[in-house]
Amino acid sequence: MNPGNIYTQTIKADWLQNRQVELDVLRLDALHKVVSGNKWFKLKYYLQQATEEGCDTIATFGGAWSNHIIATAFSCNKAGLKSVGFIRGEEPEKLSPTLIQSQLLGMELIFLSREHYRDKQLIIKQYAQQNWYFVDEGGYGKIGAQGAYEIMQYALDQPYTHILAAVGTGTMLAGLIMAAKQQQVIGISSLKGNQSLEQAVKDLLPAHKKYPPFTILHQYHFGGYAKHPPELISFINQAWQQFHLPLDIVYTGKLFFAIMDLVTKKYFSPNSKLLMIHSGGLQGNNSLQKNQLSFS
Repeated sequence: MNPGNIYTQTIKADWLQNRQVELDVLRLDALHKVVSGNKWFKLKYYLQQATEEGCDTIATFGGAWSNHIIATAFSCNKAGLKSVGFIRGEEPEKLSPTLIQSQLLGMELIFLSREHYRDKQLIIKQYAQQNWYFVDEGGYGKIGAQGAYEIMQYALDQPYTHILAAVGTGTMLAGLIMAAKQQQVIGISSLKGNQSLEQAVKDLLPAHKKYPPFTILHQYHFGGYAKHPPELISFINQAWQQFHLPLDIVYTGKLFFAIMDLVTKKYFSPNSKLLMIHSGGLQGNNSLQKNQLSFS
């Protein structure tokens, strides 16, 4: 799959103009409806390595609404590989649309208790079969970061001062840090109190090279991972109405809110030029009740 549909959207708003700050959004969500946003980049080299090693099955981990799970299922289907998804939590009576679609794409689903799910090494030991290639949850790992590194080829021709992205596992952020020149990289954590994120990112950066400074902010989680209080839903709807910018409830909605809040609070100096990475994941909005969002 060729990531040729990516484009940059410029945001025009009083809260930016008042602080003399510019904001562009790198629309990775436009890449593909299923392998959305950063998922294509993070999976790219895992699939390549699995094929080179003669593996015929990709096994990975995620929740019932995981962007990574559905992206893996689709990518494997197109690449002629089998896929297995270890799903966090007991099997429900009714599967989420994410898991239904993953099954239709040929993914075998294995449900695990949350306690069992935490021990990935035990799972691998219990379930691994010959010719299986395991990919960590969310594509976490140096190979995933290597793919995420390539995201910035679509943006570094502009004089950005800051690159901002939502953070789940930290894999994409590590790739952005490695690709950055002089820009400051800022991550907005979607998880509540996950202070281990900084180290998780550092673990993916080669020790022998120097990189621009990066910051992860933890105050914009809206109550925790996948939490979506009414004020977040309202903000996402406003972003669509004002900018025709579709956002998701787990990552990019919180990211865009954080950017607006930081700009308003003068976090950025005048004449700063910001780039927001839209990492996709809009399928996660299907967990909402119908008509909660003004776009689909």
